[in-house]
Parts: sequence; structure tokens; C-alpha cells
Amino acid sequence: MPKTNPGRFFEDYRLGEVIAHAVPRTVKMGERALYHMLYPARHALYSSDQFAQSCGLPFSPLDDLIAFHVVFGKTVPDVSLNAVANLGYAEGRWLAPVWPGDTLRAQSEVIGLRQNSNGKSGVVYVRTRGLNQHDEAVLEYVRWVMVRKRDADVAGPEAVIPDLAGAVSAGDLVVPVGLDFSNYDFGLAGEPHRMGDYEIGETIDHVDGVTVEEAEHMMATRLWQNTAKVHFDTSARPDGTRLIYGGHVISLARALSFNGLANAQMVVALNGGAHANPCLAGDTVRAWSEVLDKAETAAPGVGALRLRLVATKGGPPFALRGEDGKYRPEVLLDLDYWALVPM
Repeated sequence: MPKTNPGRFFEDYRLGEVIAHAVPRTVKMGERALYHMLYPARHALYSSDQFAQSCGLPFSPLDDLIAFHVVFGKTVPDVSLNAVANLGYAEGRWLAPVWPGDTLRAQSEVIGLRQNSNGKSGVVYVRTRGLNQHDEAVLEYVRWVMVRKRDADVAGPEAVIPDLAGAVSAGDLVVPVGLDFSNYDFGLAGEPHRMGDYEIGETIDHVDGVTVEEAEHMMATRLWQNTAKVHFDTSARPDGTRLIYGGHVISLARALSFNGLANAQMVVALNGGAHANPCLAGDTVRAWSEVLDKAETAAPGVGALRLRLVATKGGPPFALRGEDGKYRPEVLLDLDYWALVPM
């Protein structure tokens, strides 16, 4: 019996299959220190216990994207080890804060399969849930990934494409228990802007840029125990490059968005997203945001902004798609999410 795992290929997935992913991970303050070292992350709620306590929480939770990366990393050996690319996200919700000392695990259900016309690969749709040591869901999302076939001559299954919501409705956002922005300290947070200061349709250029380094990317991807071959093995891609993990670009862009959105403290939903073009070492990532919607919540002083976060290889906001309807080659990420802000 083989002792090693070559990873799943497209024809190995079955609609409705539930996969319990291996290796739970206990997360502590080391994850935060490394996250804040790798990305220019400095939102106050995730930097200071005192600030978090002034907002009604017992202490500072771990960054929302730490939870995302850890849960995502658990799924890679079973979902995307033989991936060509991670294609998109939908119906994502953060359901509970992750605290230092929590142990996270993940499970995924296969909800869609579609073979590509070239017969060499197919798209797998999974709904993933991250759970803590109390079996409480802390995160859920759908993603779809292009996976190689083992044998191009084997016919794929009948195509099933899930019907996914275009966005998480404001009424379905989960606000952490106790969160209260009534006494929010704008001085300590870094900017004075409340929800009412943002207008739907407004575009915010986050000004700064970060050049992606090969070593930092590989260190980050290993931190999240993401073992996808395309991120480490230059023979896994025809051009001989290492593909930068898409989550690395998400975290860079989210951290850059602090300049203009310092008070968008907590990410609570992922409405949709696309890794529009590959990111490679040496690319300089810049970001801008568009305000798509605003909503009140039942929590004291807490509102929500729906934001479109765009990461590019340079330049101020511009048209994302060319005349052919495809993303321009400079576009790396197009992400639609909800964040909690003071009202």
C-alpha cells in the first residue's frame, strides 16, 4: 500500500462528498507577531488588548485573515494540492472571533464539479467550514479551484455548478458578542472617519505599495501550512516561476487599505472575489477600494461597509477590464467584503 499522498486529481472528487481535513492547528500570539511582520497590518482592534476592551471585547482577537489562512491551509492537501489556480470565493462569513489558544480544524463539502473544455483539468467547488475546539464554526466560505486531471482521456462527471449568492446580505452579518463602538477612540485608531463619512460609489486610493519578495511569500505560505506545489516547486508551472499564494495578496491589500480605512476594523463577510492574474516575486502590490454599500447593525455604534478591494501591479484606480471584458493584466485581486466600522 502506498505510504505517500500524490494529492487528488479532478476525477477523484464526488459531488456531496464531505472531507475532514487533517492536522488541527492551535493558534497563539506567535501567529499574530508573524502576521504583523509579514504584512503592514496595524488595525487597532487586532493590535491592542486595551483598545479591544474599550470596544466591549475581553481582549484582542487574532486577525480575521489569520483565521482564513489557517483554515484555508488545512484544505490544500485535499482540495488544491494539484491545482492550476484558485479561482474565486463566495458566501464567506466570519461567525466568531478566534482567540489566542484556540485550536482550528476544517472540513469541506464538494458542492460542484465542471470539467474544462480542454479535458486536461476541471473546476471543483467546495464549501469549507473552520471549527474551533468547541466544535463551533468560526468561518465558512465557498471557493472554486482549477485542478489537473490524472488522465485527460477519462470523461469527467456531468457538470454541476452551484447557485451562489451574489453577496452576503447585511442582515446575515455576524457581529461578535459584546462589540460596542459607542466609546470608540478615533485618535488611537489612527483616523477620524465614521461610516457616515463614506459615500456609496466613493473610491479610495490607498497610496502605498509593497514589493512582493520570494522569501517572505514562501515563509508566509509555510506558516499557514499551505502545501500547494505551485507556490514552492518551480517545475510545477510551465514558466518555471513560483506562484504567489493568493491569500498573501489578500493580506497585503487589506493591510495597505489601513490608509483610508483604518476604522474598517473587522472583516465579517466575503461576498466574492477573483485572483484576476498571477502575482510573482518582484511585483509591487498597490491597492484601492470602492464603497459599494453601507448598513447599520444591532450592536451599539457599529455599522458595516461593503467594500470592493482591488490589488494591482501599480497605478491609481483605473478600469479593471479591457474592451474584451477580461481583467487587465495589471489587476491581481478583485475582492468584495463587509467590514465593521464605527457609526
